[in-house]
Amino acid sequence: MRTLLVATGSAHKLVELQRLFADLPLTLVTLRDLKITEEAPESGETFEENALQKAHFYAAASGEWTLADDSGLEVDALNAAPGVYTRRYAGPNATDQQNYDKLLDELRGIPAELRSARFVCCMALVDPAPGALPPRTFRGERRGHITEAPRGASGFGYDPIFEVDGRTMAERTAEEKDQLSHRGAAAALVAAALRAEG
Repeated sequence: MRTLLVATGSAHKLVELQRLFADLPLTLVTLRDLKITEEAPESGETFEENALQKAHFYAAASGEWTLADDSGLEVDALNAAPGVYTRRYAGPNATDQQNYDKLLDELRGIPAELRSARFVCCMALVDPAPGALPPRTFRGERRGHITEAPRGASGFGYDPIFEVDGRTMAERTAEEKDQLSHRGAAAALVAAALRAEG
């Protein structure tokens, strides 16, 4: 049984990964479990760069095999914005609603057929052990469209304005969201790679 540090403070992410990795000989631990309070830098220009920065930082801090992720929304009509600025699109302390209101303002007047977008999650796996495999990244995506107005009361972030097959993510149950999750898609690739290694 090997320890894998999941570099997150999100209980939801941890539960999702525990389910996806259930058949693997892993014990998942969090930053809180290891009493790591330092924040990793996120100065990259891509999701991959940020995920690798975090994974390297926490692998060095813990000495453990580490999985970190970075995720966000890319809107085609805005040249892939907000991208790595997804969580702080309307400012460093912006609320979810302020972020998606800004996005809707920038898309005002753009027709439905040009409002395509995708949620992206990149996961990075870093093993600090000598002679270990080099760092690897795994990318999951979920394509959809940006609505003209928010719909739905569940979810968080940009869920009320991100539509897949006629419904926004905020109009779906947690179970439905899991099935469509960009994070779940990336994690499934990680799990497949780990199974392949035996």
